Amino acid sequence: MNEATASAIVKTKHTPYNEAFAAQATKLCLLGVTNRDLAAFFGIGIRTLAQWKKDQPDFALAIAHGKKVADMEVAVSLYSATIDRVITTKQAIKCKEIYYDENGKRVEKERIEIVEVEKHIPADFRSQQFWLRNRNPAQWNEKYDDTDDAAPGTITLNLGSGQNPLTDETTG
Repeated sequence: MNEATASAIVKTKHTPYNEAFAAQATKLCLLGVTNRDLAAFFGIGIRTLAQWKKDQPDFALAIAHGKKVADMEVAVSLYSATIDRVITTKQAIKCKEIYYDENGKRVEKERIEIVEVEKHIPADFRSQQFWLRNRNPAQWNEKYDDTDDAAPGTITLNLGSGQNPLTDETTG
């Protein structure tokens, strides 16, 4: 067999589908792999991967599930970063006990205690920008469009009488 024939056999030969691949695909998708990465992992071409997804509904569902779960986890994390929050953590603190024994000698004992501490986590400005620009790009786009050549309309603002409302109520 010559080298060209061997190369052609290698190119046309692919890994047969195995039912265990669905679970592996889900786990890989949770790590954020792309379809190209999946194909490389299974030792197949991108077309074969597409065919497996068409022929094996459980495999296609496993991929979709893994990607959706990963996306949802990231979305929850991104949303959490956009708001101020308080978290409770455990922290080790050193406690020192000082006393005098019956001979009047100073004695120090140290121990470590684990306590719960509340920490304020401020909102992340960049996460807020990203969130708002993606949720409502028309309102939060960073590019200012000043190409509106139409004449400005009349704007009427009612600012009230300009007097102290408390004195208006008491005198009226």
